[in-house]
Amino acid sequence: MELNQVRYFLALANTLNFTRAAEMCSVTQPALTKGVQRLEQELGGQLIYRERQLTHLTDLGKAVLPMLERALASTEAVRRRAREFQQRDVAPLAIGLAPSISASLVLEPIAEIRKFVPGLHVELREEPSSRLVELLLEGEVNVALVGDLDEKPERIDDWALFEERYVAVLAASHELAGLPAIGIEALREAIILDRSNCDVAPKFQRLCFPDAPPNHIHSSCRDLHLQHLAAAGFGIVLAPEHMPRLPSLRALPIEGDPVWREVRLLAVQGRRYSPALDAFVKVARLRDWSLHQSHSEATRMSA
Repeated sequence: MELNQVRYFLALANTLNFTRAAEMCSVTQPALTKGVQRLEQELGGQLIYRERQLTHLTDLGKAVLPMLERALASTEAVRRRAREFQQRDVAPLAIGLAPSISASLVLEPIAEIRKFVPGLHVELREEPSSRLVELLLEGEVNVALVGDLDEKPERIDDWALFEERYVAVLAASHELAGLPAIGIEALREAIILDRSNCDVAPKFQRLCFPDAPPNHIHSSCRDLHLQHLAAAGFGIVLAPEHMPRLPSLRALPIEGDPVWREVRLLAVQGRRYSPALDAFVKVARLRDWSLHQSHSEATRMSA
């Protein structure tokens, strides 16, 4: 089935006149007639009753008309999008974030590249680190920010951006909130809110809870949900220091700062970068992330 055949049929269905339909399509009437006939042969039935003064659609023609209209509209939409992309009117950038990586980390780099990458369309996607690596290789995301990564394929390039410690986030009314720092023993006796698919959970288990797992009662796959649970007094969230938090929550250091992670930038090695991806990687790698950490610290102190 050729698009011209579809276009000829739709013009004919709209006008019910071969001459006017040919004019609409800027072709001769024989060419239009031949195109419609070929479409009928492919579909295995007549689409138009050709009567001198009463040309009209057959039942098959009426049945396929809406589908062919949608098909032509979709094709034209694809062509428009392709033209926009080629003309750089659209610059897609899909950024993967591991569950414990806050979107706040990438907002300033995105705002910076938007100044010189017109048509920037950003998609933020949250997945476990191992899944992000798969999505990178499949081309579903262009770049990813992850924490510690146990295994990395050779085809993946990675760059260390910065290190940060983990802190205990809890309600101001929590019995431990008045302490300058929370000890490991206190954490072992407290209720720890469980974040599903947390990539740092094994490290906490190894460094802070080697003999018994944390006292998990409540859980969620969303950081905001966990923070609301913490604000309501249901437990403590163990979170990266940079993560934005509800104003009603406090963040206390864990004695000895036992858990740190390195935030890393991943991209596929040897793959041609789009202008948006190239700009993002350069901005992220050259960025002074200590400024972000200083800003986060100031925000926490003023909270």
